[in-house]
Amino acid sequence: MKRSTLRIGRVRIRAAQPEDLPTLQDIERAAGEMFRAIGMPEIADDDPPPLADLERHQQEGTAWVATTETNETVAYLIADHIDAGLHIDQVSVHPNHGGKGIGRQLIDHAAAAASTNEITALTLTTFRDVPWNASYYERCGFRTLDDYELTPDLTAIRNREADHGLDRWPRVTMRRQMIS
Repeated sequence: MKRSTLRIGRVRIRAAQPEDLPTLQDIERAAGEMFRAIGMPEIADDDPPPLADLERHQQEGTAWVATTETNETVAYLIADHIDAGLHIDQVSVHPNHGGKGIGRQLIDHAAAAASTNEITALTLTTFRDVPWNASYYERCGFRTLDDYELTPDLTAIRNREADHGLDRWPRVTMRRQMIS
């Protein structure tokens, strides 16, 4: 993936660097606390991605961070190449910086980077009934896929999530077609 920096408003989107990775775990823990307030404490208590996983994304160029004017890292997105698309594994914004469009900026940045590599779509899996999940992604241009539309790779992701206990709450797989 192309490593670029993009400044949008007061937030700068850039490729994640090795020194960012522990902060991404902190952001994930803080963002996870929002789930406790809606009766999903298991999600709040879930461990953040291991440093080794974050490092793999960083080295592959599929990890981006959003930083403030003071260079504070406040959000991140990690993704994997699957099928002919880019699958968003995680997008998290620190709650102190939520509601400012930072998540959308990260998604749009990943889409722009992906489009330079002939990627046809973004995909993700998420909770159907969590207000900042499926309905949010719909506003970002994603649509929910029916089960018959799932590729073997997307099915494998959903199965891993079920094995991890995430299907305790309704989940969906979503896709955003890239504009050529």
